[in-house]
Formats: sequence, structure tokens, C-alpha cells
Amino acid sequence: MPDPQTRDKIHWIAKLEGRFHGWRERLARRRGRRPSVVPFAGYGGDGWVRVLGRVLIVPPSKATPSGEPASVRGWRAFLGIPVGFATVTITVGDRTHEVVADRGGVIDTVIDADLAAGWQSLHLSVEGGEASEARVFVVAPEVRFGVVCDVDDTVMVTALPRPLLAAWNSFVLDEHARQPVPGMAVLLERLARSHPGAPVIYLSTGAWNVAPTLTRFLERHLFPSGSMLLTDWGPTHDRWFRSGKDHKLTNLRRLAQEFPHVQWLLIGDDGQHDDEIYTTFTREHTTSVAGVAIRRLSPAQAVLAGGRTAVDDHTAAGVPWVTEDDGAGLADRLEAIGLLPEG
Repeated sequence: MPDPQTRDKIHWIAKLEGRFHGWRERLARRRGRRPSVVPFAGYGGDGWVRVLGRVLIVPPSKATPSGEPASVRGWRAFLGIPVGFATVTITVGDRTHEVVADRGGVIDTVIDADLAAGWQSLHLSVEGGEASEARVFVVAPEVRFGVVCDVDDTVMVTALPRPLLAAWNSFVLDEHARQPVPGMAVLLERLARSHPGAPVIYLSTGAWNVAPTLTRFLERHLFPSGSMLLTDWGPTHDRWFRSGKDHKLTNLRRLAQEFPHVQWLLIGDDGQHDDEIYTTFTREHTTSVAGVAIRRLSPAQAVLAGGRTAVDDHTAAGVPWVTEDDGAGLADRLEAIGLLPEG
């Protein structure tokens, strides 16, 4: 727990960040630019949905002659100006709901909605502007299996834990230059296909700014569609940056409460804190975990990532744990313990 002086200092930095974004917003509005809602893929259950998005004043987007979004350097994803505390209108069918974004412009709210199971659409608008279509995956009451998958170094090779490489991957690297982890798209697609109606959740410590880029990456490399749970970068009232471990644990605990009858296959890697996070969650919610699959980084990736996290002995965990070097190896291990039908 930070001492009072540290808390005051960080709180001051958070307020300074808010003033900076406020200045940018005023300047943009004087130039005639208006905010819009950037939607993120959410999820829901029987009678409710969790709606995710962000209110931003965004720079004009570029496109190729074919209409596809042009290749984007990572830093462009951070040029959008967040509009704090904006009132957002959510339209589901013939019903509307008004919610307020947080100070960073992030919308993360649960609303009542009677939608059929599977992927459904709703619309979000701000200040009477053009509505943006958001997708939500509604989990049917009879579903008993789901997948939670990390992103960095689990589906995408990033070597994110090392600060300089994190900055390079987030702010500089062209999105088309990012490489998928071998075999992971096939593994996740097989899991989704063999468990019809199962939700797929991409849980990452990455910033919401990169959600559109990440969505395009997943689509380009044939990963199954899924909901995204990212985080907002920047200072809070008591720390310089948000805790990635807290972000992941909080959302895992929330999923266990929202879907008490679903057992989750947790997929991560040994380059960050996934083993520790999944160990804690499994200890707290054993009946909510179908199994854990940890991808081992290659020696070169481990060096770039600052080393490996030691994978603990989980023989007494009460749920199966498997580890391998890539998606194909994990698929074989999951087949052996009955969590993936033979392909």
C-alpha cells in the first residue's frame, strides 16, 4: 500500500492526465471534430449483456483501394482523444439505455437485454451522432464450457514483458508484421468448433487503444471470434499504471460469478504471470475451471521476455494442467486428457 505522499503524487499525475486530454478535446472540438463510439466485442447471458466500448475523437482512418483498413503503425492507435464522462445511448432492438463513460471514455456496463444465444448486434451513439454497431456474444443457459485466452505471447508473438519491446510492439510495429504463435489459431478454432455455443474470451493486459488492431490481427490469422477484455493504460488514484494481474484476476472472478455453470479452459504462457494468476483463480474457483494450458516460450522468446515464470507443480490442483511449446503441442496434450476431441 503506497504511503500518503505517494498516493497524493500519483493522484496528481492522474489529474494532470485528465487535464491534458481535456485540453486536446477542446482543441479538437474547435476544429469541428466530434466524438464517436468505438465498440468492442462484449458478451452476455440470459437477459443481460456486458457492453464495452470507448468514446473517442479519432483521427481520420486510412483505407486501401479495396476498402480494407490500411496497415497501421501501433502509435496511431493512441492518437484518439478520450472523452471522459460522455453520455452514451445504447440501442437494443426498440429499447434504449443511457450510460456514462468513465474518465477515460471507457464504456463497461451491464444492461438488460433479451437476445438470442450467439453473436448479436446493438448500437451505441454519443451526442446524437451516427451510431456504431457493437457485437456481443450471448451465452445460452445450457452452455457448460468456455475458453479464456491470453493474447501476448499466447496467440501473438510480442515478447511484451520487456519494457522496450513492449513500447516497440505497441507504438511502432506495423500490425501486418505481427506474427501469430504457431498452431494457436487451429487449437482455438478446434475448441470452438467442438463446443458449439462456447464463449471465447481474449483476456489481455493490452490497452483498449489496440483493440481494433487486435481484432484485425485475429481475423487475418483465422482465430475464432471472441469477446475482448483489455484495460486502460495510464495512472490511477494510487499507482502509475494499472495492475495487469489485478485486471486479469478481477475479470476471471467476474466470469465465474456471471456464469456459475460454465467451466473455463484457461490458456496462457510462461513469460508473464499467467501461471500464478490461473493458480490463484483455480484455488478460489475450482469448479469453474475445466483445465489450464500453458504455452512455453522458446529460449529466444524467453530471453526477450526477461526469462520464464516457473510453472508450479499442479498435480494436486484438482484440475488438469498441460504445457507445451505451441498450439499443436497443446492440442495433443488436451486430447490426451479429454478436453479436446481428436481431430
